[in-house]
Order: sequence, then C-alpha cells, then structure tokens
Amino acid sequence: MSKQRTAVSPTREENYPEWYQQVIKVADLAEHSPVRGCMVIKPWGFSLWENIKSALDKEFKKKGAQNAYFPLFIPLSYLEKEATHVEGFAKECAVVTHHRLEEKDGKLVPAGELEEPLVVRPTSETIIGEMYSKWIESYRDLPLKLNQWCNIVRWEMRTRLFLRTAEILWQEGHTAHETKEEALDLTKQMLDVYVDIAENHLAIPVIKGRKTEAEKFPGAEETFTFEAMMQDGKALQMGTSHFLGQNFSKASDISYMSREGNLEHVWTTSWGVTTRLIGAIIMTHSDDNGMVLPPRVAPSHIVIIPFVNKEETKEKVYSYCQELKKELEELNYFRKEVEVIFDDRDQRAGEKAWHWIKKGIPIRIEVGPKEIDEGMVSLFKRTDGPKDRIKLSKEEAVKTIPDVLESIQTTIFERAKEYRSKRMVKIDTKEEFYDYFSKKDCGFALAHYNPEQSVEEKIQQDLNVTVRCIPIDLPKEEGVCPFTGAPSKQRVVFAKSY
Repeated sequence: MSKQRTAVSPTREENYPEWYQQVIKVADLAEHSPVRGCMVIKPWGFSLWENIKSALDKEFKKKGAQNAYFPLFIPLSYLEKEATHVEGFAKECAVVTHHRLEEKDGKLVPAGELEEPLVVRPTSETIIGEMYSKWIESYRDLPLKLNQWCNIVRWEMRTRLFLRTAEILWQEGHTAHETKEEALDLTKQMLDVYVDIAENHLAIPVIKGRKTEAEKFPGAEETFTFEAMMQDGKALQMGTSHFLGQNFSKASDISYMSREGNLEHVWTTSWGVTTRLIGAIIMTHSDDNGMVLPPRVAPSHIVIIPFVNKEETKEKVYSYCQELKKELEELNYFRKEVEVIFDDRDQRAGEKAWHWIKKGIPIRIEVGPKEIDEGMVSLFKRTDGPKDRIKLSKEEAVKTIPDVLESIQTTIFERAKEYRSKRMVKIDTKEEFYDYFSKKDCGFALAHYNPEQSVEEKIQQDLNVTVRCIPIDLPKEEGVCPFTGAPSKQRVVFAKSY
C-alpha cells in the first residue's frame, strides 16, 4: 500500500521539530531574518497576531488597564536595584555601550562611549517602577493599571521561530495596589483572562497553576502560569502572571500616603504573553498538510476559489463568486464580520486549493460552471480531509457559514482536549516515573511533590523533565512524594517542555 503524500515533509511522526519549521514555511507565517535569532513575521502571521492582540486588549481594558509605552533602553543602574531580578536576566541581556559610529580604515566602528550602559529592554519592571515612583503619591492614585504592547530582547543562544527568539513581540501589564490582597487578586484575574483567550479563542485546552520556587519569575513572590500540551507530548508555557509583592516597589521606592496618613510601599504585579501563542496554535492544531487555524482568530475565515476550464465561462464564474463573496461578508461570526478572500490569481485551481489548505484557512469554497448551473457550491472544512466535499445550495451555504465556523472551532478544541487526556497519567512510584519519561510517547505526569525537599534539579538532569505547575483547578489529593517519601499536599504536573 503506497504512502499517502502530505503537503508537509517530514511529517509530525517522522521529525516533529522539523515539521514545525516546515508548517511555518508552507503557511507563509514567518522566516528567519538576517539578524541572528530574530524573525520576520509575514502578513498572514502578523494578521493572526493582530487578532490575538485585539482579543486580549479588549479584555485588559475591561479589567481597567490602559495602554501606555515605556523606553526600549533601561539604564543598567535601574536593573541593579533588584538583585534577584537582574541575576535572573543577566545572561540574556543585550547592552548598548556606544552612541556614535566613525569610519576607521574603511570600516564603521563604535566611537562615543556612553556614561552608563543601557540594557535593551528584557522586561520593564524597573523602568516602569521608576516612573510609578514619580506618579504615585497618595492612595487616591491607586490602583494604577498600565499595559504596553512592545518588543523585548533576550539574547537566547538557541532560537526557534515563535517559541524562543532574541527579539520578541509581547504585551506586559504592570499594576500597583494599596493592599496585598488586591494585588494578588488582580494577578489571578489576569491569569483567568489569558486562560479564557487560550481556550475560547485559540481553542487550546490549558492547565493553570502556580510555578515552583525554582521556576518562578526573578523577583516575584508568586508566579502563575497556564500550560498546554503540544502534539509531541511536551508542555508549552503560554504565558505568566506575577505577584511581585513589595520587592520592586521597595527597590524603586514606589511609596504613597495611606488612608491613615502613613507612608507605605505599594504592592505590584506584572503579566505577559508573547507571539509564542502563535507557536502554540501551530503545535496544538496543525497537521501534516499545514496550518489549522481556529476561526475565532484566523486572519480570514473563507476563501472562494473559481474553477474555470474555458475562457468563455470565466466572466460567469467570477461574477457568481463576487456575488457570493458579497453575501458572505454581510454575515457575522463571533461578534465580527466574516472575512472572505476571492482568489482570482492566475494559477490552476488545484494549486490554489493546496495553497489555502497549507495556510490553514477554516473554510474553502470552490465554484465552477457545474456548480453555478446547479445553484450549488462545494464547501471544504479544514478539519476534514482535503477532498471531503460538502455540496450545498448557495443559499444554504450562506445561511450555515457561522455554524460551520463554530463547529470547526469546537472540533479543534475537543481534538486537543482528547489528545491531552490520552497522554496525561497519574504516577506513584519513582521507577514508573523514570520509565514513563524514557519513552518517546510520554506526556504529562501527575505525581506527588514536596517543595521543601525538592528533587527538581536531579530530575531535570536525568530526564530533562520539570515541574510545569502546581495545578489550581485539578482536584487536590494528599499523598507521598515518590522521590523523597515526604508528605505531599497535592499532585503537580511534570513534563518535558519547550
């Protein structure tokens, strides 16, 4: 029996890391730039990011956060104020030391040395803290909730498009509060915003939880995360929300006059997600024919492809397609207008079909003279096989499009949820744990863990496995840590990860 040909080679089963790179290529999402570790995000990929941004931005504003912008360059002395923070990022920092170029021996060389080195923003707690210390004087100035959409630079040695690059597009929210309780509550609220977007927009089931002491954000008192399982069984940390306590407010002297007339330090939070969310979509939903997009964030919902075999039928087919496009664009799906592309490029219809299959557009509609004569269209869902045609009347197609889009959204979420369920197991002994993570098809292990007798470093060295999170929503179950024999309050999620 001959092997079925796929649009992406190698397949997921043959070479998952290379498959991931090839999906990005065939879907025309991004490519490596001439600058090491950086990427060029192409229109289809950037449109996807814009839709994700739009969904997030709306929810941030509902929580009272306003958008602002802070400098790309951070004085080195600012980072030095919070020792744990700078230690956590020191190896990843890119530093500007000069401000002028001069020609010497036919080459441009740095000439004007700066009085103080400037760190290219790895994250903005310290520079925002400096500004908050000027803006906040009284309890009447609180809470202060700001967010910025920007780029950061972390000088990674090993990079991968959308997952880990030297320059990253992201958002970072920073808030200041009167009380610990208010700040901690906001930290959890923002985690819930992220989880809602992940599950209800990106169709990715996630587990939310707290990070262990070893895995939390440098300088934070608590870090909350949401973790998803990719199709190779590895975990991906999709975003984090941090309760910073008063660590940064004391370092930057963000103080205020309290209601009782006392000078107090504020309680702060920070929270962020990046274009890594696109990597999560790719690795959760895509198949061996390319990208599979959740309709709620897809750059476009439908492509109409004309099938014209004879020049004399071209005008008739194109006119029918344009009319259909106009009718479809009058529809609404998930609180916005349906986006439709009419692909009238000078290419064979079959080549166009595969072009859009690889890009992951949710619905493909094909129209030729035969369909027009019958008053029908041929509809293809990206969640079905490339040749799985649904014949509908034009009127029926227009009427059912919102329902079809929603069925695709539901299908890919349920597929991902079922996949995760199959590769998530409870483990109670060290031997079983080591055996499980020595297999190729491992996934998430729910095992007991005692943070006071941590064995994380040993497990990571032996198996490249870490505690991904201490789950918040999973049922709590007391037991015994299989590695130390110490009592455990609940199971945690262990996995290999990106």
